[in-house]
Amino acid sequence: MGYQFSPRIRDVSSSRYWRISRKSDYGQLNDIAKNRINTALLADHWQDVLRLVGSLKVGAVKAPEIMRILARDGKTTGLGNAVAEVGRVAKTLYLLDYLDDEAYRRRILVQLNRGEQRGKVAREVCHGNKGELQQQYRAGMENQLGALGLVVNTIILWNTLYLQSAVKQLEAMGEELLDEDVARVSPLRWQHINMLGRYNFVLSPSVAGGDLRPLRDPNAETDLDFDLDW
Repeated sequence: MGYQFSPRIRDVSSSRYWRISRKSDYGQLNDIAKNRINTALLADHWQDVLRLVGSLKVGAVKAPEIMRILARDGKTTGLGNAVAEVGRVAKTLYLLDYLDDEAYRRRILVQLNRGEQRGKVAREVCHGNKGELQQQYRAGMENQLGALGLVVNTIILWNTLYLQSAVKQLEAMGEELLDEDVARVSPLRWQHINMLGRYNFVLSPSVAGGDLRPLRDPNAETDLDFDLDW
């Protein structure tokens, strides 16, 4: 389907590796690649696997329907077992790349850290319920998730705009900024935002006209907390 699931592997030593042929020589990997892929099962259900993937790609089937296709009466169907075999091949290839490529492992770690950082922002915004959804019905949960996502995205956008403005101001002041340092700056911060209190959604004329608020003087002694012009 064109997607690559790239998890961070905590315990690689306990992972299972799969091979196509028992007779193939994988060198140092022979001792760990002891499990064999059921190629006959894949051949028997390959066309069904392709149809299932195509249906997922175009959104023709929903998750409950897929689960009914892959398992019935608590038992995995032949197609479900074939999909599991495909997953074992993909996982083995991924594990080999993960172990062999240090840069790949570092990139995965950075991506996961960013995802976790966004989760921290969301929990801070949803501080009253500690990031937990309290509604007992689907529509209520969807509304909560939608509102939470809107606020989090607003904070990220606000931070991005002002970080970009700050970088431009520093460059105009003659400060030397390294590209690798700027690349590490993240908009997933919230310590400067007061999550409690009363909010004023009336924009000042300059902000309503599309201008940003003046940046703070780095040499001035001021409180770090400030309000947002939403």
